[in-house]
Amino acid sequence: MLPVHLTASDVTMRERMATALRRAGIPLTPEPGPDTVLVATGRTVDDALDACRPGHLLLIIADTFTPAGVLRAMRAGARVMLQSGRTTPAQLTAAVHAARHGDGRLPHDVLVRLVGTAQPQISLSPLTARQTAVLALTADGHSNAAIARSLSCSEHTIKNVIYDLMTRLQVRNRAHAVAHAVRAGLI
Repeated sequence: MLPVHLTASDVTMRERMATALRRAGIPLTPEPGPDTVLVATGRTVDDALDACRPGHLLLIIADTFTPAGVLRAMRAGARVMLQSGRTTPAQLTAAVHAARHGDGRLPHDVLVRLVGTAQPQISLSPLTARQTAVLALTADGHSNAAIARSLSCSEHTIKNVIYDLMTRLQVRNRAHAVAHAVRAGLI
């Protein structure tokens, strides 16, 4: 696992994030090196950015995202951003790896606000409540098992719902289903 250097806008946020990173098995380093991922956390993206120096592999973790803040973070070199209150250890680990490799990741609701409310390209019948819930949880990066636990049903049921969604939306895989649903305004 790659070490990370943590900066924060306040002591409480720093301690909370340090605990979450340790729980995910991510070692912290006292000073950032050339290959260290810099994790900047704050109440807002701007707070997180104010707490760090640009020029590192940057991962932003904040409570609140605005389009202007996200744009500023991207200009500062951040390609990965997570919402602090809803981040699991697995998501933290994946985000550190993504930041290290320059992959882009944004929270689903932030991405939707940035893209805007585009009109659907094709007319689709509305999704069922369960299909919408499964698709939204998939967009947030949850596994089939985690979705099943959240919705109090079996993993087999989730697989069937995803199969039905892929057929209804005429998509190739889960990522394509999420992208299509966002563009069509379904989630």
